[in-house]
Amino acid sequence: MSYSEDDFLQLSALQHLVFCPRQCALIHIEQLWAENVLTAEGKIMHNKVDTANRESRGNIRIEYGMPMRSFRVGIIGKADVVEFHKQSDKWIPFPVEYKHGKPKLDDCDKVQLCAQALCLEEMMDVEIPEGALFYGLTRHRYDVKFDAALRKETEETAVRLHELIESGITPKAEYSARCEKCSLVELCLPKVRSKASNYLVKILEE
Repeated sequence: MSYSEDDFLQLSALQHLVFCPRQCALIHIEQLWAENVLTAEGKIMHNKVDTANRESRGNIRIEYGMPMRSFRVGIIGKADVVEFHKQSDKWIPFPVEYKHGKPKLDDCDKVQLCAQALCLEEMMDVEIPEGALFYGLTRHRYDVKFDAALRKETEETAVRLHELIESGITPKAEYSARCEKCSLVELCLPKVRSKASNYLVKILEE
């Protein structure tokens, strides 16, 4: 399957979808956004990266804010950093995504990074075995292998994203601990909506 440019969706939406389908819909369907301390600090981190252009360090060339797209999975976006590692006579891309917090329990950040690799592979006709996630809270860089399982999860997430956006339907709120760290919590009101939904179910069952 191949998408047209008119069907391209933001690469970052994949991360939102894995983290929370409702958050993804609020941002990319309802066009809602709100800042909190975490998003503001994250924006500062990304701005510092994006102000650079390119540099070289021996057998590594570094590109900042590199645009990318994939017709195969229908996404478009920009990588924080793409390192090009020289191997024999080839320069192999190595995407690096910067995150403000710390490693997450789910694969939302890994899926976003893998999606960047899929874009670069399609654009440059090269195989990319791995990349890295850098977390500001831990000040540590974690290598990520783009194995078959992660690639499959990323491609399936892209399909789900296109289906969600095409449907135009925002999933119902389901409260969990992660909601407290979401900048949209005051717009989403997951506790209130979940309680209201449960109350209506009880009324209908009586």
